[in-house]
Amino acid sequence: MYGDSGTVRRILTELGDTWAVVGLSGNTARPAHGVAEVLQRYGKRVVPVHPKAETVHGERGYPSLADIPFPVDVVDVFVNSELAGRVADEAAAVGAKAVWFQLGVVDEAAYERTRAAGLAMVMDRCPAIEIPRLG
Repeated sequence: MYGDSGTVRRILTELGDTWAVVGLSGNTARPAHGVAEVLQRYGKRVVPVHPKAETVHGERGYPSLADIPFPVDVVDVFVNSELAGRVADEAAAVGAKAVWFQLGVVDEAAYERTRAAGLAMVMDRCPAIEIPRLG
């Protein structure tokens, strides 16, 4: 398990409400679309990050984390494991407070680097599953 229940709770309730969702596009069939919708229902601002930079759920998209012109609290990663480590490094570089790797996204080296950089991190879990459990 990569991210104990305390870390999950802290990311979801204490570290901020602006979430950059890397891999979020207008494709409603993709899991990122539904997860972003759940996060919005729970009061999170969801910022799409995708090469197409589409507007999704009413929020303007950006092609990369570095292109977002305001602070991001949490970076939620929906890219495959081979690309996820680079995204985690970018999250640290832009000053995010936490990184969340979605179900099936696993990069142990990135997990260690991100934690060593002082960011909270959860890996191989889904915030849309975890947030309703907070009660």
